[in-house]
Amino acid sequence: MKSSKIAGLGFYVPEKVVTNQDLTAFVNTTNEWIVERTGVRQRHYFDPEKGETNFGFAVKASEIALQRAGLTPQDIDLIVYATLSPDYYFPGSGVLLQRAMDFRNIAAIDLRAQCSGFIYALSVADQFIKTGMYKHVLVVGSEIHSSGLDYSDHGRHVAVIFGDGAGAVVLSATDEPGKGILSTHLHSEGKYAEELAVIYPKSSAKNRNPIEELQPGGGFYPVMNGQYVFKHAVTRMPEAIMEALEANNYKPEDIDILVPHQANIRITQAVQQRLGLPDEKVVSNIQNYGNTTAASIPIALCEAWEAGRIKEGDLVCLCSFGSGFTWASALIRW
Repeated sequence: MKSSKIAGLGFYVPEKVVTNQDLTAFVNTTNEWIVERTGVRQRHYFDPEKGETNFGFAVKASEIALQRAGLTPQDIDLIVYATLSPDYYFPGSGVLLQRAMDFRNIAAIDLRAQCSGFIYALSVADQFIKTGMYKHVLVVGSEIHSSGLDYSDHGRHVAVIFGDGAGAVVLSATDEPGKGILSTHLHSEGKYAEELAVIYPKSSAKNRNPIEELQPGGGFYPVMNGQYVFKHAVTRMPEAIMEALEANNYKPEDIDILVPHQANIRITQAVQQRLGLPDEKVVSNIQNYGNTTAASIPIALCEAWEAGRIKEGDLVCLCSFGSGFTWASALIRW
């Protein structure tokens, strides 16, 4: 059976930087409040005047990943595209990426697992490669959150967290023993779905566009029970990491780099503390980008690799927790 290795990776964030101080011009908040509760100091927002799109961000990240893998779009056999903020209600953004980059008429799978989307997508790609069906798979996480946030007092605790951007990896088949993705582990618990959700638009509604749902605090905007999410995240993420380690006969101290979903600096610190990992083994960049959901892990992974923090032979662990609730982990021998 083949293994899957990350042959190339790239990320892109829009040029527009929005600092916490910038937010105070239209959100009832302060820099100190945001930093203390989330760790975010700035984030990047798309610019509609420039015609920026979710799939456009994916194009830029994918071009870098392909170039680093030494491949062209014609070499790719499958696209797996994770996002909760697609360009259209339908079709998914995967086919828009396929069109924009002149891929062959390959399958484009759109995947919605929110903050766990990238690891879910990575796992799907890994299975196709392991079975021998495909040789090269492009895995993308891309988001535009800034256009769908509630900046009123109803939603400010959510709005200050999120940013826009995209990350991509090329997953390729390898025969190198012990290299690449060692295992992935995916979970969900739907009974908590409404604790972190955007309810509208929903197909089961009598009125698909009720006026009240468009108002601040309405169902078209994200709602989050922050304390509830935090409590579950700091439990489930360490569980998923230990599941991956135990499945491959490793211990926490064997991890060279942990790349957690960048949800909140306090969640990252709690997970780090539970595993007993030093700062140099944990990637944290939420201060610069905010929570970019499906894009956060590939952005953090790529940035760490570019900085030389990830080297050949390193044991790299990815983990996530998000809306659904969903959570996941992946263990990789680089």
